[in-house]
Parts: sequence; structure tokens; C-alpha cells
Amino acid sequence: MDKSKTLQLEDLLARTAMGDQDAFSRLYSDTSSLLYAIALKILKKTEFAEEALQEGFVKIWHNASEYNREKGAVITWMGSIVRYRCLDMLRKVKPNESIHEHSEYMLLEDDEPGPLEQALRDGDAQALLECIEELKEQQRRSVLMAFYEGLTHDQVSRCLSVPLGTVKSWIRRALDKIKVCLG
Repeated sequence: MDKSKTLQLEDLLARTAMGDQDAFSRLYSDTSSLLYAIALKILKKTEFAEEALQEGFVKIWHNASEYNREKGAVITWMGSIVRYRCLDMLRKVKPNESIHEHSEYMLLEDDEPGPLEQALRDGDAQALLECIEELKEQQRRSVLMAFYEGLTHDQVSRCLSVPLGTVKSWIRRALDKIKVCLG
């Protein structure tokens, strides 16, 4: 994400922390498509993704003052809130149920790009993809499984058949490299 866009989002979030509803509305319009794409990728169903996005933005509204630029970019902070909301929703599903069950409308073919594909056409997302491509294979796989497939660190560990601590290290190092790459 370019520096001016990052500064703009920081300003909108700071104004949101002061209760500025217009700033919050603009923050929503500037970021909701990308955050929705993340939620949809994790949850697979539009109604669940919409609910996670809505609840994520409620949390953003209430916790805007907690953002710390030293810990990462605004969009990363917001994305984490939505991602954790998605993971919470997945954890609440009973073992014999599946949040990913396909309804009839999901079986219909759709040649239109989905929200994730549309978001990835953005230059900021393209820069992120280029940074991800620079990662070592195991780091790239673990980050994609955790952030784009919505798996927990424990689930990534089991999928890759490596210790949990190793997965956590790969993801932490990968995120540090991505942060440096994006500047």
C-alpha cells in the first residue's frame, strides 16, 4: 500500500477513534471490499462473510483508539480483527456441522471474478502478492494457509506435519519480511 493511502487510512481511523461517523463511513468504503474478500475466503459463504465483516467493523469502531502504528499498518490491524472474527465463527460450529456446506446457489457456475480476485487487481494487493512470492516455500504456504484459508497455527502445523513452534516461527518471519518488503 502506498504511503499516502496508509496515511489517509491512519487519519480516518484516528478520526473514527474520536467518534467521527463520516470518517468511519469513509474508512468502511475504502477497506470493506478487501476485508470482505478475506472473510469470504475463510468462511466460503456470503452470509457468514457479511456477518464477520459487520461484526469486525463494529469492533473497529469501538476499538479504533487501540490502533498502534508501531505494530503494523491500519489495513493489517483491521484485517486481523476480521480474520479473528472469522476464526471465532469457525470455532463455534458444532463438530457434526460445517460452515462450508454448499447450498444450491453455491453450486451454480459464476464466471465473474469474486471479491478476492477483484481486490487482488488493486495495485496494493499486487504489491502484497509480489512480497509473498519472495518468501521461502514453507513460509509462503504457512502464511497463505493461515491468512487466506483461515486455518489456525495448530491446523497449519497438522496439515504440514511440522511442530507448532516451527509454524509459528515461519509465519512470524514471513510477516516480518512482508512488512519490510511493503515498506
